[in-house]
Amino acid sequence: MILIGQYDSPFVRRVAIALKLYDIAYEHRPWSVFGDADKLAPFNPLIRVPTLVLDSGDVLIESTMILDYLDEQAGDARAMIAPGGPQRREALKVCALATGLADKAVALVYERVLHKERSQTWLDRCTGQVQRVLNALEADRAARATPYWFGDAIGHADIAVACALRFAREAHPEIFSSTRWPTLIGHSDRCETLPVFRAIVQPFNPPK
Repeated sequence: MILIGQYDSPFVRRVAIALKLYDIAYEHRPWSVFGDADKLAPFNPLIRVPTLVLDSGDVLIESTMILDYLDEQAGDARAMIAPGGPQRREALKVCALATGLADKAVALVYERVLHKERSQTWLDRCTGQVQRVLNALEADRAARATPYWFGDAIGHADIAVACALRFAREAHPEIFSSTRWPTLIGHSDRCETLPVFRAIVQPFNPPK
């Protein structure tokens, strides 16, 4: 099994952390969607990461699809998300908000780094979306007293939020200059102290 993508991507990182927690062995190819596009294209025509190449040769794309497959391999008893019902839908919603936050944080990077003429309207829109998602996640997490989002054990929601938060905080420190979202940031910081988070990490470097 081969995981393609760099760990500074919050999407690649959440998959890699899940692989480790599930004790699923994999080879890591830290290819960049910019510098290694020619290598990535034969596996994923979208030239996006994460891309997971199975031992069978089948290729899985997008973190949500990949995690669904990994959950199947782990089985319901070990899966880091409820198998069905309201709790699964709640967890998927948190994951969707976290990955949406990451998407917008990436979009802000591209607008600032790749475009000579920046659209302030687009920057303001993305920043507003990021802040509204942070407000929603802060309120949700603050209403829960459990060690992790949905109980005593870490789940995909915890991983998705922590990975998105780390990326957003490194890529856009100006957004986090205030004391807003203390519960959310505290939750992310606690996740980052776990050995698997410390082992799978890469400082963010803007694309050149």
